[in-house]
Amino acid sequence: MKLGTENKKKTILAGVLVVVAAGLLAYQFSGNDSQNAAVPPPGSAAGPASAKNAHKENALMAHSLDPTLRFDLLKSSEDVTYKGNGRNIFSSQAPPPPIPEPVKSPMADNTPPPPAPPPPSGLKFYGFAGPKNGAKKIFLLKGEDIFLAKEGDIVDRRYKVVRVSPASVEVEDVLTNHTETLPLTAG
Repeated sequence: MKLGTENKKKTILAGVLVVVAAGLLAYQFSGNDSQNAAVPPPGSAAGPASAKNAHKENALMAHSLDPTLRFDLLKSSEDVTYKGNGRNIFSSQAPPPPIPEPVKSPMADNTPPPPAPPPPSGLKFYGFAGPKNGAKKIFLLKGEDIFLAKEGDIVDRRYKVVRVSPASVEVEDVLTNHTETLPLTAG
């Protein structure tokens, strides 16, 4: 079985690279704090003033790590109240928009409009039939249909003859109870 050590130069070179890499790792993770101190950024003065600023930053950092309780900060946080905006933080959907209330105009009335008048019957009073002093019968015309009727009769299965006079006839629609007066027409 071959391990790949036949080429002695490559084996020695690989061993040297492993030793150098191990040395660099040991150097990187060593606890040498004096060399890892904060280096001032380029272009800044590296004199005693920057040393004072670094000392102040370290003092603030040390002060913020103070483990004693500060009751003044706790008291100020107790006075804070959460008002919120009503949003549910556990819902992934946005809340629906509010429904606008209808605006009533001053001209709008709540009374319904009057019902439309029923359509005209289409009947025409055409003339009389029978003796002058007997029961008067009349001729009514609708399109090409001619009806012969007297008072109280129903014509065209919808219209009742209510009253007959010499110049007109009063007809009532039995479905809508609408009364219509038909004048005598010369035909």
